[in-house]
Amino acid sequence: MNSTIESNPLLDRLPKHLKQFIKPQDYSDYTPINQAVWRYVMRKNVDYLSKVAHSSYLEGLKKTGIEVDNIPSMYGMNRILTEIGWAAVAVDGFIPPNAFMEFQAYNVLVIASDIRQLEHIEYTPAPDIIHEGAGHAPIIANPEYAEYLRRFGEIGCKAISSYKDYQTYEAIRLLSILKEAEDTPQADIDAAEKAVEDLQNNMGELSEMAQIRNLHWWTVEYGLIGTIDNPKIYGAGLLSSIGESAWCMTDNVKKIPYDLSAANQSFDITKLQPQLYVTPDFAYLSLVLEEFANKMALRTGGLSGINKLIHSNALGTIELSTGIQISGVFTNVIEEEGKPVYIQTTGKTALSYREKELVGHGTIKHVEGFGSPIGKLKGINLAIEDMSPRDLSAYSITENKTVTLEFEGDITVKGEIITGSRNLHGEIILISLKNCTVTHEETILFQPEWGIYDMAVGKKVISAFSGPADVNSFDLISHVPTSKTIKAKHTAERDDLEVLYQTIRNSRETKDIETSLVPIFKKLRTNHPNDWLLAVEITELLKDRNEPQLLQEIMVYLDQLKVKRPEVAHLIAGGLDLIFDKEKT
Repeated sequence: MNSTIESNPLLDRLPKHLKQFIKPQDYSDYTPINQAVWRYVMRKNVDYLSKVAHSSYLEGLKKTGIEVDNIPSMYGMNRILTEIGWAAVAVDGFIPPNAFMEFQAYNVLVIASDIRQLEHIEYTPAPDIIHEGAGHAPIIANPEYAEYLRRFGEIGCKAISSYKDYQTYEAIRLLSILKEAEDTPQADIDAAEKAVEDLQNNMGELSEMAQIRNLHWWTVEYGLIGTIDNPKIYGAGLLSSIGESAWCMTDNVKKIPYDLSAANQSFDITKLQPQLYVTPDFAYLSLVLEEFANKMALRTGGLSGINKLIHSNALGTIELSTGIQISGVFTNVIEEEGKPVYIQTTGKTALSYREKELVGHGTIKHVEGFGSPIGKLKGINLAIEDMSPRDLSAYSITENKTVTLEFEGDITVKGEIITGSRNLHGEIILISLKNCTVTHEETILFQPEWGIYDMAVGKKVISAFSGPADVNSFDLISHVPTSKTIKAKHTAERDDLEVLYQTIRNSRETKDIETSLVPIFKKLRTNHPNDWLLAVEITELLKDRNEPQLLQEIMVYLDQLKVKRPEVAHLIAGGLDLIFDKEKT
């Protein structure tokens, strides 16, 4: 299996700032125990989920190339996903929410390529290939759901974060890594849990990103579909958890009709969910998503949108009514009667139109920030953008004229007009002036010695969103997570156990019924008395062999393990049920 980053046309068009999160899937890193964990979970899932999952699940496994017996390779998945218009990439655990959603907008499924430990076979708070590959991938074979996922990413990546959101993301990522890693001191886990709890309890008003992450959690990750009395599973978190997929179908979990209120319902990734939301169909998911998007600054703009960007302390964009887009870190807004009359960025800023940077107005030109009035001229009902050439001439808004423009809100721009830029509709979107002074009442906002003053033209802010208008305007190779996933340790005992697992795997794959399983079982019982999954796999092979004595020995051994390790008793019983086709209770 290939260890390089396999591509397809969808991956080729990803921007650089997303490609920074992609890592090769080194298939050789998967051990025989990893493969056994995948196989156990998938066999349990297919057996159980065929009864309780949405009808798309089983069909989707075939369409996306997900096999029961083998961890999927990115190469194989990409080859098959191309047929349904999607692609898959491997990443290292959690990536920032904006990036995760932007991948979705490009029809790319993000897959954390690590796999959970045997000790966490039922559930892990860390994203892994079982969750992503066996959970997300099958349902995207449903065209209506796939379009919801793409649209969610398209809208979600524009959601504005608060400055605390990224801190929370890093804290949750670290907690998930520590809880999944073996031998993590409890004190470290306790400290990480407290850090997450402290942040979540002091978030203040939920940002757009926090709200849309909630919607993502209660649909894409933990969604149910159908009726309250007879729901089916489609959320990837449930599809990939053999424990919670059964738990969620009981009366212990409250079922709530899905609606926009889910945006304000927080969640805890480390615990079983106490309630779940049920959508009647996939089309309704898109309806609620649009309802939420209508409330986002992306569509409402205005003073509140600018203030959200200022509070985020991160790169964002506002779009004016002429279509000109200003991208940078917004630090100040002057308002008058609830409307913005002047905006200011600090640091590198770029100007764009229709997501394409205006020639000569990138971050090299606007390296120290950008400020501009917004709105109409005082005492004139006609906005500059709506003026005809005759109107512009009447108000001396023409090249080589010295002009004094008094905007509503006491913003005054005085200088000599050099030139103007127009949009495709012929509206002026940018006016450049020299010897220019800009004031707000007595405060100087720009003075002649600072150089050429570029004034964006627009009577109102129609949109505000996270990130730049043109992704090529900024160096976005940043925000790579500070924490790294922790790999399982190599020990002599672990390596010896891996050899036993590989031997049994080879025997099953080659349909070898001659080689004796007795020495393997003896080594297992003597050297690895706490391992249960290999004994279950040996039992599976013995089902088709005439070795009643060995089978009886192993069944007794497993019964003893159930007593010795009650926490895995149900997992042993579940594995045996699959082998002997016992009725589930």
